Amino acid sequence: MTNGSKAKTTEVQPIEGMGILNGSLDEARAHLSHLSAEARLAWAYEQFQENFVLTTSFGIQSAVLLHMLHLLKGGKKIPVIWIDTGYLPPETYCYAKDLTNQLQLNIQVIQSPISPARMEALYGKLWETNSIKDLEKYHLIRKVEPLEKALNELNVQCWASGVRKGQTEHRQSMTVLDQIRGRLSLRPLLEWTQKDVFYYMQKHDLPQHPLFNKGYSSVGDWHSSTPEGSQMKGRDTRFKGLKQECGIHVQGVMGEGI
Repeated sequence: MTNGSKAKTTEVQPIEGMGILNGSLDEARAHLSHLSAEARLAWAYEQFQENFVLTTSFGIQSAVLLHMLHLLKGGKKIPVIWIDTGYLPPETYCYAKDLTNQLQLNIQVIQSPISPARMEALYGKLWETNSIKDLEKYHLIRKVEPLEKALNELNVQCWASGVRKGQTEHRQSMTVLDQIRGRLSLRPLLEWTQKDVFYYMQKHDLPQHPLFNKGYSSVGDWHSSTPEGSQMKGRDTRFKGLKQECGIHVQGVMGEGI
């Protein structure tokens, strides 16, 4: 720093039970920045124990972080939260079953209390209107609110996900450890590239999502996921290109900003 100014320190906001995280959020980030993805995961489990969970979508690249959890001492006890929107492709359900069995995952399946049929009767097919507002409503009902309810019930203080900087514009501004909606969000794979993911899966002989070989680089719900083409790649293949984020990883409940 110049002119004798001091770097701004971001203190961890007071959260019940969060005193186990010593020092500032910036200090924790600095420590984590020098660690491998596996060591970051181990750090979080050591810090938060039963108040630590993972989230997964069982998407194209989900196997990497789930495999690291499998190798982590005590990792089989850590809950893995999977949001089942009721609109996932059949291939994702089969892939989830295979990975869960292979990696001995402690899967916690969560769903919206509003069934797909009831939601469509009340609000229509929100993904068909080409409206960002309707997409946000859809994501709030089927993803964000069910996740927040599960995190509250499990008294989660820190949760890890497999997001990476290169996936969306918003994720480029992420750090390895941020606060989201009153909790710490850890991103062990934040700096990883697609090549890193590919070589890790190859090294450990991890199965690919069945839709990967059909040209999909990102898979969510069946109605909002498409194969890559000449005009659309990566997360642009989701939500008809209208949005890159579903709201889970943004600061507010929706649209503030994974």
